[in-house]
Amino acid sequence: MSTQYSRARFGAAIVVAFVCGLVFASGFDLTRFGWAQSRVTSGNKPSASQVASAAETETAFEAVADHARPAVVSIEVKKFAKIHPSVQPHGGRGQPPPQDPLRDLFRQFGQPEVPSDRPEEASGSGFIVTSDGYILTNNHVVADVDRVTVTLLDKRQFDAKVVGADPTTDVAVIKIDAKDLPTLPLGDDANARIGQWVLAIGNPLGLNFTVTAGIVSAKGRNQPGLLNPTGKNPYAISDYIQTDAAINPGNSGGPLLNIHGDVIGINSAIASGTGYYAGYGFAVPITLAKQVMDDLIKYGRIRRAILGVVLTEVTPSDATAAGLAEVGGAKVDGFNPETGPAEKAGLEIGDIIVSAASHPIDQVNTLQRIIRGFKPGDVVDLDVMRFGQKKSFRVTLGEPSQAQAIADNSDAASGVPVRDNSAARQFDKLGITVGPVSSEFMSEFKLTDAEKHGLQISKVGGSGPAYRQLFPTEVIFSELYPSKRAIGSASDLEQALSPLKSGDVIEFVVCSPDPNTRTCQTSSVSVRIGN
Repeated sequence: MSTQYSRARFGAAIVVAFVCGLVFASGFDLTRFGWAQSRVTSGNKPSASQVASAAETETAFEAVADHARPAVVSIEVKKFAKIHPSVQPHGGRGQPPPQDPLRDLFRQFGQPEVPSDRPEEASGSGFIVTSDGYILTNNHVVADVDRVTVTLLDKRQFDAKVVGADPTTDVAVIKIDAKDLPTLPLGDDANARIGQWVLAIGNPLGLNFTVTAGIVSAKGRNQPGLLNPTGKNPYAISDYIQTDAAINPGNSGGPLLNIHGDVIGINSAIASGTGYYAGYGFAVPITLAKQVMDDLIKYGRIRRAILGVVLTEVTPSDATAAGLAEVGGAKVDGFNPETGPAEKAGLEIGDIIVSAASHPIDQVNTLQRIIRGFKPGDVVDLDVMRFGQKKSFRVTLGEPSQAQAIADNSDAASGVPVRDNSAARQFDKLGITVGPVSSEFMSEFKLTDAEKHGLQISKVGGSGPAYRQLFPTEVIFSELYPSKRAIGSASDLEQALSPLKSGDVIEFVVCSPDPNTRTCQTSSVSVRIGN
């Protein structure tokens, strides 16, 4: 019994000593009491410095909104329909109907289409850039409408004149008859950094003069589907600032401003499966918009300088074929118009433009922006990589004809002639099946004598190397890399492929039939050989 009592006393002494030690240590801040999980303290407030920083940001937002809102306008447009909505135009067999931008705008708002004897109405935004009434907005807001009405923040309304509009950049200038108007300063989007705060102001969903905030989430976004979804807008410049500031239908044409109150973009589009805000919006860079605006005000049209090339982004296979250490540049995929400035200067299909006017080219829209800064007749120095060789050219820039600048949207019978597969041959290294070009196809798509000796693709395997690189009905004309030879027969293609092993790259000149124009559009395609 005494032994048990002694042990109990000894254990109690140890516990008391441990507790006293903790109290003593805590008094000197040597250790602290706490739970095993992360410490959560309720009721604590942010530090004074944290509050001051947040308050400064809040004050900046307030100042920008107060300054900018009076210069932002609401734009109402009307269009008197020429046909009843139930009668849909069509582009021929198998082709979607021509798109009506204003009709699409109605669908975004969820508004029903109206009978042909009543005007269609829609809304957008804009902002005043001169005190005498010039206003910047989007082309798709005011294109092909019959009446434009502008409402200011103070409720005054004006009928507006469309000074000019440019579908290749989605920029338009309108004018109201007024003086001493508030304006917004135009900034420099080149100085905008990813992660910087921005504000969007506009009239989304009928909620006029709404302000939203976010950040610049990306720059130089290439979204060709917005301005050139059908390939009929060859000079479209797709170079967007991406933001997570909330943008909805009705914001189109409104300003995207930095924290200093300078306009860095024109809000134009959203990335959404529903047509409403889903986290990402796109704005036309203001330096590009200003170039367009200056042309429209001074000349009444766009004085666009062109290289006369069809450009595509460089793929890893393209970079390998060209001998580039990194994937970048802009690939010459064809010429438009034929015998245009670049072709006359000596550029060839498959060349990759890596520098223009001493500026490095990382992607297509970088080159487009550089060329847009020149005028027709100016001379531009280009550096290109041509299958391992660097070459330099001086190109005198041209100007598109009116017919080229505004693509022909006339209806045409569609459909591509089906080739006779009796002589088809399969090439597993590419995952394609090819055969001779039919005489019907040659006639239908106006192939030249040189182009008639090619191989037409009838099938592209879903698991093969050429999947999504080559397509059925396309015609392979020649090999560009690693050798140069015409491809006029299956044996020619066999000779081209036989020395190549898995991982090697081969580049072809192919033509893609366009059912609308009944022509074959030539381009170059690189494919990495499979097992």
